[in-house]
Amino acid sequence: MVERYAREEMKNNWTMQAKYQAWLDVELAVVKAWNRLGLIPDEDAQKIAQNASFSVERIDEIETITRHDLIAFTTSVSESLGEESRWFHYGMTSSDTVDTAVALQIRDSLKIIIEDVKMMMESIKKRAIEHKMTLMVGRSHGIHGEPITFGLVLAVWYDEMARHLENIEQTMVVIGVGQISGAMGNFAHAPLELEELACEELGLKLAPASNQVIQRDRYARVATTLALLASSVEKFAVQVRHWQRTEVYECEEYFAKGQKGSSAMPHKRNPILTENVTGLARIIRAYAIPAMENVALWHERDISHSSTERFWLPDSFITTDFMLYRMNNVIANLTVMPENMMKNLNLTGGLVFSQRVLLELPKAGVSREDAYRIVQHNAMKVWEEIQQGKPTVNEKGESLYLRHLLEDEELGSKLSSKQIRECFDYSYYTKNVDKIFDRVFK
Repeated sequence: MVERYAREEMKNNWTMQAKYQAWLDVELAVVKAWNRLGLIPDEDAQKIAQNASFSVERIDEIETITRHDLIAFTTSVSESLGEESRWFHYGMTSSDTVDTAVALQIRDSLKIIIEDVKMMMESIKKRAIEHKMTLMVGRSHGIHGEPITFGLVLAVWYDEMARHLENIEQTMVVIGVGQISGAMGNFAHAPLELEELACEELGLKLAPASNQVIQRDRYARVATTLALLASSVEKFAVQVRHWQRTEVYECEEYFAKGQKGSSAMPHKRNPILTENVTGLARIIRAYAIPAMENVALWHERDISHSSTERFWLPDSFITTDFMLYRMNNVIANLTVMPENMMKNLNLTGGLVFSQRVLLELPKAGVSREDAYRIVQHNAMKVWEEIQQGKPTVNEKGESLYLRHLLEDEELGSKLSSKQIRECFDYSYYTKNVDKIFDRVFK
């Protein structure tokens, strides 16, 4: 239900009704500004403010004749007014209305995205604290590296989302501008004060200089901001998908009672939500391309940007909103399996402690080259024995790697058995987790 509500809220911001309402809001702000500047009489300004309205159906009907949506809009509004309609859209060009109105829509949509991001950050933080000390193996190149905690993985996610939050807030400043500068942006038919008053009324900054449109580098900033956000969310989704692989099985998307995974194989429990997120991220990133190509318009303007923006603006925001809610649901309800994490951590027979041993040898006077040779030589023995199916732990609970190190005479001449055993201590790898959490979550 929450997911549905979020999608409806964003979707409603990009309906035709919302589009024309934003146009009307801009036009009314300009009427009010002209009134304050002394051009439009008080009585006419009041009539326009009280009576100006439009009908989406009527606009569509008029547009079949005019082939111009803004003129169809102004005609529809004029039909709701009397003689005072002569002041409606006075001294303005189409893009004054359209681009300033789109800034309102983008601003309101970014506010929703910000709330989505904060919601997701809160879910990440909650799970990070829950699993702050849940041991798991860290992987590089997909290969086991060293012990980490699941909480640390989530702390990285939280920090990344915090950067996106800051970026979105900065993008709101970049896109939150309007223009009432007239055809070619020369203010020939309206004073600069008109733009200042109208933008103040709308809660927008004004573009210091404009031609006939708001410059599309601002729009491209919006598209790339959403694309970057989507890329990080996809990264999280891909990790969940890996953890849910049968051979790994450290985490799993929540599988509801009665849910089905496959029409043919009843046993399947598939990561469908995160796979869906991965696909949606590709769409959001794809929209960044036309947004950037729209920057290079001809001279003071053309309308090659218009057709693409009718697609990518609503689609990017609605899809991003949906994706964030879906991924938040995944994180909040993720099934975490600490036992399997520990099982996988021990899968390589203690090899995850190799660097710890490596770093102890230089303290005992061994060169780094010799230290690396000793440690790697014993590690390679373990890899071979694992491939042969030998148990990774003996009846005493000692790992394969520890046993080989204890039997190595060259190593034993430099480190005592106690020193070697002390290298196989998981707490060594979690000693700074609290400090890292303090830096991330403050």
